[in-house]
Amino acid sequence: MTTPVSRGRHNRKKKRTVRRRLPMRYLLPSLLLVALLAMLMLRGYVHSEILADHRVQPPAPTTQVPDKVLEGGPVIDARAEGEEATTLRIPDHKIVLTFDDGPDPVWTPRVLDELKEHDAHGVFFVTGTMASRYPDLVKRMVDEGHEVGLHTFNHPDLSFQSTSRIDWELSQNQLVLAGAAGIRTSLFRPPYSSFSDAMDNKSWPVTQYIGSRGYLTVVNNTDSEDWKRPGVHAIIKRATPKHGDGAIILMHDSGGDRSQTVAALGRFLPEMQERGYEFTNLTSALGAPSAHTPVTGLALWKGKAFVGAVKISENVTSVLVVGLAAIGVLVMVRFGLMLLLSFLHARKVRRRNFRWGEPFTRPVSVLVPAYNERECIEATVRSLVASDYPIEVIVIDDGSTDGTADLVEAMWIPNVRVVRQRNAGKPAALNNGIAHARYDIVVMMDGDTVFEPSTVRELVQPFADPKVGAVAGNAKVGNRDSLIGAWQHIEYVMGFNLDRRMYDLLGCMPTIPGAVGAFRRDALDRIGGMSEDTLAEDTDVTMALHRDGWRVVYAENARAWTEAPESVQQLWSQRYRWSYGTMQAIWKHRRAVIERGPSGRFGRVGLPFVSLFMVVAPLLAPLIDVFLLYGLVFGPTGKTVAAWFGVLLVQAVCAAYAFRLDRERMTHLISLPLQQILYRQLMYVVLLQSWITALTGGRLRWQKLRRTGVVEAPGGTQNRRKDTDKDRRPVA
Repeated sequence: MTTPVSRGRHNRKKKRTVRRRLPMRYLLPSLLLVALLAMLMLRGYVHSEILADHRVQPPAPTTQVPDKVLEGGPVIDARAEGEEATTLRIPDHKIVLTFDDGPDPVWTPRVLDELKEHDAHGVFFVTGTMASRYPDLVKRMVDEGHEVGLHTFNHPDLSFQSTSRIDWELSQNQLVLAGAAGIRTSLFRPPYSSFSDAMDNKSWPVTQYIGSRGYLTVVNNTDSEDWKRPGVHAIIKRATPKHGDGAIILMHDSGGDRSQTVAALGRFLPEMQERGYEFTNLTSALGAPSAHTPVTGLALWKGKAFVGAVKISENVTSVLVVGLAAIGVLVMVRFGLMLLLSFLHARKVRRRNFRWGEPFTRPVSVLVPAYNERECIEATVRSLVASDYPIEVIVIDDGSTDGTADLVEAMWIPNVRVVRQRNAGKPAALNNGIAHARYDIVVMMDGDTVFEPSTVRELVQPFADPKVGAVAGNAKVGNRDSLIGAWQHIEYVMGFNLDRRMYDLLGCMPTIPGAVGAFRRDALDRIGGMSEDTLAEDTDVTMALHRDGWRVVYAENARAWTEAPESVQQLWSQRYRWSYGTMQAIWKHRRAVIERGPSGRFGRVGLPFVSLFMVVAPLLAPLIDVFLLYGLVFGPTGKTVAAWFGVLLVQAVCAAYAFRLDRERMTHLISLPLQQILYRQLMYVVLLQSWITALTGGRLRWQKLRRTGVVEAPGGTQNRRKDTDKDRRPVA
């Protein structure tokens, strides 16, 4: 916003007023977005989606564990500094029922009801994630005379964790207890623990450290194995002590269907009481002071604040209205730009007199990086051999273990070379291929992709313009017969290729697809080749070329048929890497925003567009569906349905136009409504997970998709054979 220059005193005061109001006008939406993100992240934290560690340590030797611990009771006291740990047993005819992993909103109340009915008490080892979501149940436990112990916040195997992480797990767990019931506790049970004789060299140091922090470590000596759901009779049999011995019995009030546990308690409690057993708290059984200590002052209010924030995050839907207006604007702007600029692009490149320059006829090198592509590589190579353009083919075997390189060499095809290297990743393989290439133009493709005979010729024609540094081809889904394949087909035609037409005219093409792209070798040399800094090397190198002043254009007739993921797990893995890699590339090239020259022009146009339309807009797009459900339940139903179908109609128009430009059959668009309801939600979760990974400093590793080799070389059109491979393997 600009303010006209004014000379009067009144106008100067008005100008100062505008200056004071401007920040709030733009800051408030930003603060609301940050608050929404904070609530989403808090919800992810208490649902063990952030900072959770699900690794479990295998059994280890017991040489460092004292014999008196291995042979002792289920209560381990290592609190005395400089003294050996001691163990305690439960006196005869006393039972300490312990319940792990809760509280659960369904099963914990039923467990508490059974205990109350039979005047029995026990110990609930709660996790912070569950206790923060259901604090009223924790308060009920305390109010009804039960003891509460810590079971960590996120339920990690502490033998994998540092002491600082252990302290964090304990303090967060205590924070929740303070907010829920106003207490602290001195009882602790390690996740994945069992009997004291199962203590080993990995878990014992943790127990010692826990003791040094003032906690009694409580394992068990009787396991009901209710988590296996073996049946009510089996649970009772396994939980029953022998010969009148005292026992700490392990049960669960959360983590799944606990109906058998509840039913077993209804029989087990009265039967054992008739035999003279007493169901009591741990400290009562040991004749020790209560494990609970009241919390007051700042610690109490901090706990209440945390529990309150979790409650807000669990009901965050009401806050999402802020994003709905933003996504409405973004969707309309994006679709408007796509339709207009795609029309102008098609009109430009399809003119009869359109030429990039003199016909480009020089030979080129085609690089095929391959890692365990035995199912696909033969079709890939044969499609290249059928090319109507002079090429050399270099297959870079990146340490394959399935004989990919041997298979290519056994084909004995002229102008097809194999370069072997130790497994180092796709960027390293491409750089190795560039080093072995004979020609100035290098075409890059994936080992699961096939070209049409004219693909290479169409792809390299833009290099007649010396300003062109790279060319993006038209990647198409070859296995589109399944529903998930059809959805990706729509996405490729509309979301990728229609976008590329738009970005081509804007001069900020974000990505040369790995399945079909060509590069001027001089351009790659100037930017240092394919970078290994990100998981999206294709996006990274494209942005680097823009910043170096090269043009990056789109060749619509350079078609390549690629095998898209055929399972949700494979699709999740691929898109998670793409999303996270794109974020890495944007962050890597962020300085382009403040630089001058070509880099600055790309930074001020390309980066905002890519960030807005490839990261922010997809993240907010599912709000349309969220509010569809909200409107259907709470109204106004008619207006909500009309608005949703209006957005769907705009998308359908864009998709139909994209299919027309690509000369695709419209029948695949029948699944568009279902794609918007299901597929977009999956992509949203993937992108949200990528955001969380980026914001929490997580790292992703390269993941290899299992291919079936179902896509064959088409003769200008798609030609897909039926898949007879029954081995549908998941992501490696």
